Amino acid sequence: MVSPLTALVVMGVSGCGKSSVGAAIVKHSGGRLIEGDVFHPEANIKKMSAGIPLNDDDRAGWLTRLGEELNDCLNDGERAVLTCSALKRAYRDKLRAAVPDLGFVFLELSREEAAERVSHRPGHFMPASLIDSQFATLQSPTGEDRTLTVDATDTIDDLALQVDRWLVEHGAPTRV
Repeated sequence: MVSPLTALVVMGVSGCGKSSVGAAIVKHSGGRLIEGDVFHPEANIKKMSAGIPLNDDDRAGWLTRLGEELNDCLNDGERAVLTCSALKRAYRDKLRAAVPDLGFVFLELSREEAAERVSHRPGHFMPASLIDSQFATLQSPTGEDRTLTVDATDTIDDLALQVDRWLVEHGAPTRV
């Protein structure tokens, strides 16, 4: 028997709605929201703010830290809901190594819609100029084990309900 999902990563390119959907999942299904962007080191934020895409080395320590945050949450007896781009399979595998019973919710969005959303997002360090690099880096997780792909243009409430049904199908308690 497959073990139930104990934590989630809400993932996708910049502008897909990770923070909004993560918050809605927590409100609807329970858990603790972990905003992945909060854990970027200052050097990463400066690089992105300057319009320079992050590379694998830039993300390595950040992903390690996110794995630690997931485990801290689980050790406190809560379901973790992490927002993180997790664009490459290697990044997702690193998170899976930290938390084996991890599920991924992929907010799929077109390049045009992502650019439109990011261009209207005030006060965020990720400029719209980096959208192309996000799509160039993205290795779609569709078809990976314990991954739900959803249309990021659905309403936030609909997305939270889709995730809740998926959690139940995977043996996770509806509220933690």
